[in-house]
Amino acid sequence: MHRKPDRLSCSRTRVRIMSVRAGRGAALMALVLLAACQPAVLAPRGDIGRADATILLDSLAIMLAIVIPTILAILAFAWWFRASNARARHLPEWAYSGRIELMVWSIPLLTILLLGGVAWIGSHQLDPATKIASKTPPLNVQGVSLDWKWLFIYPDQRIASVNQLVIPVGTPIHFSLTSASVLNVFFVPQLGSMIYTMNHMSTQLNLDANSAGTFYGQSSHFSGDGFSDMHFDVRALPPAQFAAWVTATRGAGGALDAASYADLARQSTNVRPFTYRAADPLLYQQIVTQQLPPGPGPATDRPAQTVSPKPER
Repeated sequence: MHRKPDRLSCSRTRVRIMSVRAGRGAALMALVLLAACQPAVLAPRGDIGRADATILLDSLAIMLAIVIPTILAILAFAWWFRASNARARHLPEWAYSGRIELMVWSIPLLTILLLGGVAWIGSHQLDPATKIASKTPPLNVQGVSLDWKWLFIYPDQRIASVNQLVIPVGTPIHFSLTSASVLNVFFVPQLGSMIYTMNHMSTQLNLDANSAGTFYGQSSHFSGDGFSDMHFDVRALPPAQFAAWVTATRGAGGALDAASYADLARQSTNVRPFTYRAADPLLYQQIVTQQLPPGPGPATDRPAQTVSPKPER
């Protein structure tokens, strides 16, 4: 005689079905979101970025050399010593095997040695301060992280830009980076190494782009309320187009001096990219040495403002 299911069991069944459907929906949504993401670090557009990607892939291959055999061994042991296998030998008195000990310890040690060698060599070859060998003279760019935007000064060209970094293709870029507020991190995933920007200190970074395009740049260290919008575009242009951009920038926008910098340094979010036609070549040094006072740092009791370029007087 079959018993009619009660309401409680029916409710539990519906909950299980809904949970399964929700899990499948979440998995599908995760796949959709991942499909929209760009590979970034694994799609390098510069020599430094390519070297970083090589280190990551080499490290993965070395680790898989121990991970894959371990997983296969676990599955093989579980299958061979299953309860229904009468051929599996049970040795309750067994306690030690020198050959097994040698294999268990030698493989991880070799893996550590290989990973250590890759990290040692790579950390020296990709030292951020090491100049990139090239017949083309490097382009100097001075970067300042603010609350919550990026300022890029071109001291040789005497121009500046906010939340937009324009560089020529095939030219080494030498960055001098500092923070006018809290600790931050400068990172362009497709071009290579990330590096911290620190208040009252200047750090050096050398990158390059070997193909034209627009790349995503970001702050990769939480720095307060406006952190999520603290990103910028990196436009890599052919040399002729970069020269044209420099000429056009010199003919529009305001001047960047101590007064306009004080206005720019105010806390602001969602700042649209704009440029300065003229920049004080001593401004970066004044920021680093704190001749110009640093920003107050993140605070939730002060409303964020929106900064826009002022019309030229």
